Amino acid sequence: MEVVYEDNHIIIVNKSCSEIVQGDKTGDRPLSEQVKEYIKDKYAKPGNVFCGVVHRLDRPVSGLVVFAKTSKALARLNDMFKNKEVRKTYWAIVCKRPPQDEGKLRDWLVRNERQNKSYVRPEGTRDAKEAVLDYKLIGASDRYFLLEVHLHTGRHHQIRCQLAHIGSPIKGDLKYGAPRSNPDGGISLHARAVEFVHPVSKQLVSVVAPVPQETLWQYFEAGQ
Repeated sequence: MEVVYEDNHIIIVNKSCSEIVQGDKTGDRPLSEQVKEYIKDKYAKPGNVFCGVVHRLDRPVSGLVVFAKTSKALARLNDMFKNKEVRKTYWAIVCKRPPQDEGKLRDWLVRNERQNKSYVRPEGTRDAKEAVLDYKLIGASDRYFLLEVHLHTGRHHQIRCQLAHIGSPIKGDLKYGAPRSNPDGGISLHARAVEFVHPVSKQLVSVVAPVPQETLWQYFEAGQ
């Protein structure tokens, strides 16, 4: 487990693409339990350890996950995420260059629970939720393109679905139209950076996650 930031109230971890944030039907050990164990061991804490899940990343996605070490921090961080006071930056390696090198995508998404997939639908469609993001092309290789993405909403599979809709599916994302899977089973979407005002100290917290130890990711990071 790679801890990239920690203080008395918050711990931020760089998640690998194989890890789950919270327990699910797979029964695999979630990141939240690893964080609890880390805190318990590091500080020799007796009894139960508090670890609040503030937000989640899809299992095949890598990058920053914020956890709260105190109930006070959890309540305040929950409000901050809800009120869009946390700036999140994602990097996505896509299979095709987008129609424009930068832009704002505004779509209406409907989630299919059975398929665990979201679809772009016309505005006004029943249960459709507005999804907005900004993207910018920041790197290119012979076959792939690196986009920097900022979310304005937090919909199910939002980045994956919206980028696929403009013809630029994320590398390895078979569910949304990528031609082949990645060797590690993940997709090339990385929660690269997070920035917010600390809910207790009121100091600015700005954290950047190293990219996965994979050749293409390393190539793109070196070019920035």
